[in-house]
Amino acid sequence: MADPIPFVREIAFEYGRTDTLTPLIRRVVAKNPSAFTFHGTGTYIVGRGEVAVIDPGPALDAHVQALLAAVEGETVSHILITHTHLDHSPAARALKAATGAPTYGFGPHGGGGDSPVEEGGDMEFVPDIVVKDGDVIPGRGWTMEAIHTPGHTSNHLCFALKEENILFSGDHVMGWSTTVVSPPDGDMRAYMASLDKLLARDEALFWPTHGPAIHEPKRFVRALAAHRRQREIQIADCVRAGLATIPEMVERMYAGVPRNLHGAAAHTVLAHIIHMVETGRLKTDGLPSRSSRYRLPA
Repeated sequence: MADPIPFVREIAFEYGRTDTLTPLIRRVVAKNPSAFTFHGTGTYIVGRGEVAVIDPGPALDAHVQALLAAVEGETVSHILITHTHLDHSPAARALKAATGAPTYGFGPHGGGGDSPVEEGGDMEFVPDIVVKDGDVIPGRGWTMEAIHTPGHTSNHLCFALKEENILFSGDHVMGWSTTVVSPPDGDMRAYMASLDKLLARDEALFWPTHGPAIHEPKRFVRALAAHRRQREIQIADCVRAGLATIPEMVERMYAGVPRNLHGAAAHTVLAHIIHMVETGRLKTDGLPSRSSRYRLPA
């Protein structure tokens, strides 16, 4: 049996406070706690004197003011966006207006809308500078490599800080929970491939946007992948037992999870099922949906 995912539930922080994490990294946590953001969005400031800001966060005036206070006397040269959910990118507009710094991202939000049970899409964000997989973004005293990691969203990026051998993992790998993968923009096949992409890398530490640092990233990512594979085994077991619809599967698979999270669970189960249908492990009539009935291949 795979090791359980080694989540760390506690994290020392205070809303609006600037915490120094390493010689190059500071963090300010936004006051937007929820079932999907944990304590809130952790905005990272990288560098000294001339800095990058990663994921400015939600459009909260108090958070923007805390960020500006954190970089007082310094120049913000880059605003980096991991992806375009409403808890990550909207504050980029106010930060850009205050500092003049350009925004960097993979692109606008993907098409197809969003699940109402997860943070919605920032449909207004368009990066000033489009960043692709493998692009290197240099700054004064720091160097970032962009890694395209679709799955949670189609435009998700992680950023590797070369000078400290760490990875800013956005929502692709979180420190407190598994990631919601919600079709149509969320894609389980892409998510699993993106986990494999990170396993091929050698960063020693991950800093996610939500939750504490991940100190054994390879073990952690392997556990996430094993958890996803186990979910697909559970789905097949449900169908074998006559539970042919997603609501029935969620009731069984997430029996120990608060019911207010079952909506998010249903979206992730759908993402798994789409993956299983694409790979021939499940069958249905028509396109997979939350209302479809599923069967095992003959």
